[in-house]
Formats: sequence, structure tokens, C-alpha cells
Amino acid sequence: MKRLLPALCVLFLSHAAQAIDGVAVEVGNGDYTNTVRAAALWKFEQSWFNEGDWHVTGFWEANVGQWKGRSSVGGNQTITDVGLTPVLRLEQKNPGAFAPYLEGGIGAHFISPTYIYANRKFGSSFQFGDHLGFGMRFGGKQQFDVGYRYQHLSNGGLKAPNQGINIHQLHFSYFFQ
Repeated sequence: MKRLLPALCVLFLSHAAQAIDGVAVEVGNGDYTNTVRAAALWKFEQSWFNEGDWHVTGFWEANVGQWKGRSSVGGNQTITDVGLTPVLRLEQKNPGAFAPYLEGGIGAHFISPTYIYANRKFGSSFQFGDHLGFGMRFGGKQQFDVGYRYQHLSNGGLKAPNQGINIHQLHFSYFFQ
């Protein structure tokens, strides 16, 4: 993990990273764990199913965060989480002042250490992270975004133990326009 953080810094300082379309923060909790994350967002260049008032679009989300265990069983740890997820979103094409959306994504996460407290172990640093969510875009250019996400992370059975974790998250994004 210590080698991964400098590599991420180089990535974010590279020319491609200068084209970031937005930023996001999340706070959450679940399974006796509190989480916080920050993310960079890159919008997809295209959209699908463009007939009618709705379409599917999305963005790449590169995030880094921490989980803090708070279980009474003891052995609580702080986990560092680095992830990359393509997020698909069903949203209105020509929204009014407020625009609802539905979203989902499945991405890759790397965590360290591989347990959050004494009886919740993840088996490997590599984790799949999938989420479903909903929210509302608003602002003069629809640049603000507030939503809820339900996220599950596990290693998909690649290595035992595979206890996984479920997290409820509040998500806030700002797109630069």
C-alpha cells in the first residue's frame, strides 16, 4: 500500500488528471465501521438510450478513503481503501431545477490491512466494490449532486475468509462544468 500512494500522486498530477471533471466526498457507516472517501470524477464522452426524456451516462470515479472499525469485539483497525469504479447513471436529459437519478457501478478496490476488527476479515487486499444509489442534481448548471449509496465490498471468493462489508453512504459531488 505504501508504494501505491506515490503512484496515485503521480497519476493525479499527470496531464490526464488535469482534465478532471469533478470531485466528490462520501461519508458512511455499516457493519460497525465508519467510512470517509474523496474522489476524482471523469465524465464519459457519450450517453446511451437517448430517445425520450432520460438517458444513461456515467463517469469514472477514482477514490481514496479510510474505514474505522468500531466493534465491541475489539481489534479495531483503520483501513486505507483505494478504488476505481465506472459508474452508470440513469438521469434526465433536460432537467429542471432539480434532477433525480439512479446509479450503479462495480469496480476494483485495494485495502490495507485486510481486517477491520477481530471477527471481520477480508482475506485479500483486492476487493470488488459494487453499489446502487439514487440522488438529485441541482444548481444553475446541474453542477451539484447529493445522493445515497448502498455499497458492498468483498473479494468475490478469491481468498478465504471472504466476509465482505456493507456500507450506507451519503455522497456529495461537484462537477466543474
